[in-house]
Amino acid sequence: MCIVAIAWQLFDDLPLVLLSNRDEFLERPTTPVHQWDDAPIYAGRDNRSGGTWLGIHQNKDANGIQQNGRWAAVLNFRDGVQAREDERSRGELVTEFLRGTQSPMEFARQIELQEYAGFNLIVGDAQQAVAVNNRGHAPTPLYAGLHVLSNGQFEDKWFKTQRLRGRLRQEVLPLIAEDSHPDYWQAAAFNVMSDVTPAPVGQLPETGVATDIEQALSSIYIEPDNILALTNGLMPSYGTRTQSILTLHNKQDESKIKVQLISLETDNLTSRV
Repeated sequence: MCIVAIAWQLFDDLPLVLLSNRDEFLERPTTPVHQWDDAPIYAGRDNRSGGTWLGIHQNKDANGIQQNGRWAAVLNFRDGVQAREDERSRGELVTEFLRGTQSPMEFARQIELQEYAGFNLIVGDAQQAVAVNNRGHAPTPLYAGLHVLSNGQFEDKWFKTQRLRGRLRQEVLPLIAEDSHPDYWQAAAFNVMSDVTPAPVGQLPETGVATDIEQALSSIYIEPDNILALTNGLMPSYGTRTQSILTLHNKQDESKIKVQLISLETDNLTSRV
């Protein structure tokens, strides 16, 4: 389970505010967010498959940092269908977009959907954001507004997506409207993304897992110890490993944009551009 919230084109100087919790097995080898040395990408990295779940285009050399405004995020689609060994890593979708030059819509339309296990993908730049999955959701531009999605269909009203939407509208978006400087609102955003409230049993999605585990997965922030206890140690520790805030800034005085990605890891490591 993962969750992403996107405030798209709601604020003039912050056209993109993306909040993300990455949920994963704690034993899966991962490098925290960093500048890649083999690609123009700033992101965390899944060391098993080589891709990433969230990142931005960025080069860093002797001339400084260069960005083109491209960003992308991918989430697994959880419907009980097991991934096959011959399927490509979903993290490649993010890295391919960040390396490329196609518009978000062009990229989304050319994906060979059947080559991947179930995914939800959002790709964007300063002008356009597009959502697509390989479970029947055709490439669709995001309208200006707040979009919250997890591991089901984009329109699904899971408890965790509805709770996150409500808390962001009440506690975070008003702060950004008052003052878009990150010091003013990012602590509140991370606080909301750390909500461990589980769904009532009657509001759980049906994704093929046991009710008690489904409930443990239903909060915005998933505590790894809960899953470990429920499975009596038979399932490796699983939960929220990374919390991230990705923003796109309009720098009108310089006629350019700036993209920033901040991530907090489970060991409280903080990395910043």
